[in-house]
Amino acid sequence: MTAVASAFAVRDGGSRQLAGTGTLLRFALRRDRVMIPLWIAVDALMVLSMPNTLEGLYGTAAERTGLVAQMSANSSLRAMVGPLLGDSIGALTAWRAGLYAALLAAVMSLLVVVRHTRDEEESGRQELISSAMVGRRAPLTAALLAAAAANALLALVITVGLAGQGVVGALALGLGIGGVGMVFATMAAIVAQLTESARLARGLTGAVLGAAFVLRAAGDTGTNDGSSVPTWLSPLGWLENTRPYAGERWWVLLLFAAAALLQGAVAYALAGRRDLGMSFLPTLPQALGSARAGGTPIGPTIGRLGSAAALAWRLQRGGVLGWSVGFFVAGAVYGGMVDGATDLVADNDKAREIFTRMGGQSGLTDAFLAATVGMMGLVAALYIVSSVLRLHGEESSGRAEPVLANAVGRLRWAAGHLVIAFGGSALIMVLAGLGFAAGHGRATGPILGACLAQLPAVWVIGGLAVLLYGVLPRGAVVAWGVAGAALLIGWVGPALDVPQVVLDLSPYGHLPKLPGPHMAWTPVLTLTGIAAVLVAGGLLGLRRRDMTA
Repeated sequence: MTAVASAFAVRDGGSRQLAGTGTLLRFALRRDRVMIPLWIAVDALMVLSMPNTLEGLYGTAAERTGLVAQMSANSSLRAMVGPLLGDSIGALTAWRAGLYAALLAAVMSLLVVVRHTRDEEESGRQELISSAMVGRRAPLTAALLAAAAANALLALVITVGLAGQGVVGALALGLGIGGVGMVFATMAAIVAQLTESARLARGLTGAVLGAAFVLRAAGDTGTNDGSSVPTWLSPLGWLENTRPYAGERWWVLLLFAAAALLQGAVAYALAGRRDLGMSFLPTLPQALGSARAGGTPIGPTIGRLGSAAALAWRLQRGGVLGWSVGFFVAGAVYGGMVDGATDLVADNDKAREIFTRMGGQSGLTDAFLAATVGMMGLVAALYIVSSVLRLHGEESSGRAEPVLANAVGRLRWAAGHLVIAFGGSALIMVLAGLGFAAGHGRATGPILGACLAQLPAVWVIGGLAVLLYGVLPRGAVVAWGVAGAALLIGWVGPALDVPQVVLDLSPYGHLPKLPGPHMAWTPVLTLTGIAAVLVAGGLLGLRRRDMTA
């Protein structure tokens, strides 16, 4: 990225184009001093926990060779985790964790870039900053450098942590995961120039990431070595074709570098062709507001929608739709791979034991379903946190002020967003259950009940986000850390056979394991009550504190 920045700086006026980049970079890293380390910790721990787990599951060369043969014949699992290209513990680690670590790196990167580019412009802070000695392309450069620093640190942690399995393979995996992160960082930089909304920029970049996953999955379904054309069209496919611990292909890393440099150049070119705060694709609410009222978009939008709740729905409907589609599709995919997954671990006692710990059932099919439903519940916590913290975004950007200046109380304003957050979490879990039932051909009732049983834990994390926002808005970002910790405990804890006291730190550790013969209502009702208390505490804090922009 430095080469791209320098090229544009020379063409458009030398160092003036990048004036203030160092200060903005330090400011960005300071703002993200909690978020970036949390993302890196969750991502790296997911990868670094795998070798010990896999050694316990497949301790002999014969067991690992048998796993490679089974994966070659199991297209549904290849679609989810990619092909297994080697039989060493390092190769199994890259296969089992590499794809999902790359997805997390991509999400981290797009969030960092959009936060320090389009978010800053949308809130009006960038206009104030640009009135000082700040170059035209300094904000974009600082955002990309912040993302590069985060991905470099992640790659370093993974390389050092896996060095015991082989330094060369660890380096290839670390660089591949970091490369995926930078591809989507520069993609987000382009989209941030095209759109006038940070929310839309995140959504569109996330959609591209989803398309990359689908392309890779489609390609890996047809081949067992990552050689299909759809796989090569996806940056996630490039990662598996780097082949860590399986005869590394170093030249594939050039694809990451070329894509990042090319996309970075496009982002720099677009940034130089638009005014601050403007975009190439203006959003519909602003266009309508300007045309019909000649003023700010908020006032006319409220008038047309009629209520704060309707405005909240208008602001969040895209997110609800995206999560709904994603959960239904994921449910259908996981439902369809139940038989293949159970066949894969049927002869491995240790793997069966892990599924039993995760799913809480003795029957392998029910245990697998309970485990995957539990994972969907963990991911739903990310939705509810993002939806609740939309309140913080509206307040900090100043958009809440004109809403509250009308005959709208704080609680009524907040309630509109919270109904979408908590009701939306119920909706996506229902759709996940319908997807599971459709994919597995199972009766809808039991699997739908299992999905709904995850909601009290999801709501507890959402309630904590409400409490943090209402009482300590500057610390609301901690809710992401709580959701990430719950995800890490639920994902890694059973595989490492951590003590029950650690699993109980997560609200998910107290839920009944369904589908199964026993339904425990006491923890469900208790967690629901705790969530209600947390929400009430957050609303009380919001009502009493000052609103800040």
